[in-house]
Amino acid sequence: AWEKNGGVENSGYIWADDSKWRIDTPEEPDSILPFIIYRIWVKGKPLDVRGAKLSLYLRGDKLDLKGAKCLFWAFTRTRGTRYHYTGEPLKVIAGEWGKRQTIVLKNDKKLWHESWSRNPDKPASLDEVLRECDSYGVSFVGFSAEVTGKLAMDELVIEPSP
Repeated sequence: AWEKNGGVENSGYIWADDSKWRIDTPEEPDSILPFIIYRIWVKGKPLDVRGAKLSLYLRGDKLDLKGAKCLFWAFTRTRGTRYHYTGEPLKVIAGEWGKRQTIVLKNDKKLWHESWSRNPDKPASLDEVLRECDSYGVSFVGFSAEVTGKLAMDELVIEPSP
């Protein structure tokens, strides 16, 4: 859902709550994808996010992560493979907008986890997914039961590597 104001410096922001998300069981481990962006929704082309700088604000209201980590993920529809960036989990501040979080999406297999592939016998490589990223978002991974509450996001920016 989108709110016209109430975000960082009273800007507009998006939010989702447990009435809008479900556990994505084909993922390994199970994941919840509260925020999903497909580049085709805005007539955008795939992004090369290798070494890109990601920044955003996150807020949780009555959010019970049930032990989950909040992660950025990247996906390529053409090859049907998703990776979660485990190298730097995102922080969700309870009841308020925290500081802007900035991470660099390093093209290093040790920092990512392949969670799903349409073709498990021949998944896309991390390099392919990051080079042809046409969908991305924020996920919850590692929960003991379905995450409850509300997650809000403001000012998501992806700056390609120079």
